Amino acid sequence: MIPWFVATEQFNKSDAAWAKYIAWSGLKQLDELVSLDSSFCPTVLPDIKAEYWNHIVNEDFMLHFFTDLDYLRGETASIFRKNLLCVFRNPFAHPNAAQVPEGFEFIGYDLLDKESGTSALTNCGGFPKAFSNSELSEKGLLRTHARARTVQDALVREYPQEHHADCHLWAIFRALAS
Repeated sequence: MIPWFVATEQFNKSDAAWAKYIAWSGLKQLDELVSLDSSFCPTVLPDIKAEYWNHIVNEDFMLHFFTDLDYLRGETASIFRKNLLCVFRNPFAHPNAAQVPEGFEFIGYDLLDKESGTSALTNCGGFPKAFSNSELSEKGLLRTHARARTVQDALVREYPQEHHADCHLWAIFRALAS
């Protein structure tokens, strides 16, 4: 497994839209939303510059993910309110310490639909046949790979007509100091 890197905007209690989001989602346990869902946590580098091409994932809808951590750190050094994330898409197991760069801590697992990158966990109003909103962490994520895989399978099985239910599983690690 090869890690990808992305810098996203933080979304927490300091945001004007936070109270409205918590009221809509019902996720009262959240103290911050850490997600790859660009509706709530967009990239801090929204424009793809020509010089990025040698440093990013060159795949549809993945252009904001970098393969070069040092380059991303340089591009975001002056942005102070951000989450610098190390992510793994569809890992077969929980990434081990050798796969995760030093200075990153595990935050949890997100499930994002394959078409638009919407989080099935925190941006769809819930899927009670697949998971309970109460089992999400204070960051809005699932805590274990096994549970994330079970929920991923249950979403497709229980909600076959829902396009947000066909998801990629993402392991998310956050830089301790970004």
